[in-house]
Amino acid sequence: MTISRQLWSANQDLAQACLEHPFVQGIAEGTLEQQKFAYYVGQDAFFLEAFARAYSIAAAKAPDFSGFTMFHSLAGGVLAELRLHEGYAVKWGVNLRSVEPGVATRRYTDFLLATAWGGDVGLTAAAMSPCMRLYAFLGEQLAQNGIPNHQYAEWIQTYSSADFAPLAQTLEGLVERYAIATGLLHSTYRYAMLCELDFFQATWAATI
Repeated sequence: MTISRQLWSANQDLAQACLEHPFVQGIAEGTLEQQKFAYYVGQDAFFLEAFARAYSIAAAKAPDFSGFTMFHSLAGGVLAELRLHEGYAVKWGVNLRSVEPGVATRRYTDFLLATAWGGDVGLTAAAMSPCMRLYAFLGEQLAQNGIPNHQYAEWIQTYSSADFAPLAQTLEGLVERYAIATGLLHSTYRYAMLCELDFFQATWAATI
């Protein structure tokens, strides 16, 4: 079993908790309050900017040109996702330039950037991998019976699309290339998964 599969398998409890979270189920059913989704769009855009920066730091630290180009390519994918969020922002009336990150958002972005600056590229890839794999998993699960016809259908379509899963696989390939299966690697991956669950909970609990 690959390192990435081991990590993902060891954190199925958190993956299921995210899938069953009322925020995600509200997206699945189309019943999530619009204000909560609008808040999520702003917080996620702030997060994605940090995520792209972490990719860029990893690219600069990559020990070979192949890794350098792959990390930069993944950063480009995040920038494309940010453009999608700009479309969401217009639709939901969110000013992305004035977003104030919540505590859970800041905790997650600070963790990713600290890992990218202070850790090696294998550890950075492992810290970033849960986000990509989890969203591919959520998209796949929510689209299992077809894309629903409601206000959050585009979100489900994005993360269940044939374009998104390969990005997660590319990042996991970098984990395999550079990471060493240590206790630190496992705890870093799990902390990122916990940050994902906290992110959904903070968005769900936000008073707008």
